[in-house]
Amino acid sequence: MALFSSLTPVFIAIICVLIGVILKKTNGEKEKHDTKSKHPSRPWVDEDLKDGTDHPLEEEEGDEEWQGLEENVAHVPFTGERYSEAEMIERSQTFYELLNKRRSVRFLSDEPVPREVINNVIRTAGTSPSGAHTEPWTFVVVQDPDLKRKIREIVEEEEEINYKKRMGDRWVNDLKRLRTNWIKEYLDTAPYLILIFKQVYGQLPNGKKKTHYYNEISVSIACGILLAALQNAGLYTVTSTPLNCGPQLRVLLQRPANEKLLLLLPVGYPKKDATVPALTRKPLEDIMVVM
Repeated sequence: MALFSSLTPVFIAIICVLIGVILKKTNGEKEKHDTKSKHPSRPWVDEDLKDGTDHPLEEEEGDEEWQGLEENVAHVPFTGERYSEAEMIERSQTFYELLNKRRSVRFLSDEPVPREVINNVIRTAGTSPSGAHTEPWTFVVVQDPDLKRKIREIVEEEEEINYKKRMGDRWVNDLKRLRTNWIKEYLDTAPYLILIFKQVYGQLPNGKKKTHYYNEISVSIACGILLAALQNAGLYTVTSTPLNCGPQLRVLLQRPANEKLLLLLPVGYPKKDATVPALTRKPLEDIMVVM
């Protein structure tokens, strides 16, 4: 009896340790389960990728059947512009200085812009190279006030969710210094909105899908040329990539299922009291490597 009494504290201690181990294991499994069930913030992922427009072509469609491309494209003589070395340097410097003035402007005036200018800058963007010359882009120009208002409503509703839930603290904090939020006044004050859609695939006359090679890279290059053309014309914009708005905007604008929103550009003149962040660009030695 005395021996049992002396061992009782030992038994109690062992039981407490066992209970602690069991509870710790249970909590660990619960935390592990919660971590799996909780979707982590992935700001680089746009839910538009789930828009259902990435339909891979059947192998026989892509490789064996007619793709709508001419088998033999005629080649014609080409003579490019040739400048003296001094003129090349001068032209490249002048163009750099022009583009270096480009800024993302979020305070745009409602002052009218000539429609012909918009036509010309989009023509310019259409000169972009593309994979196998498939030209997989659609530029939707919106000037109707009611349609611009609907676009703003869609974008602001999704952007508020992005800022509060999807983007994550790091991204939101990085944007604070630029003083941006989910309010997008420029979407209905700018005289024009240009929405650039990439065509994930094309449509042949026989209803088959046509492969658009490197469609995202091709359209991205066209967007860069468009930005340069706008700057050259004295117009300003901000590169808007509204996460998770693509499917709704595609439906609103009655675009087909093979098109996916890549970029939204409000275009116009800056307001008289417009401001931009005092940012600097990386010097040449930080962005160029000569081998």
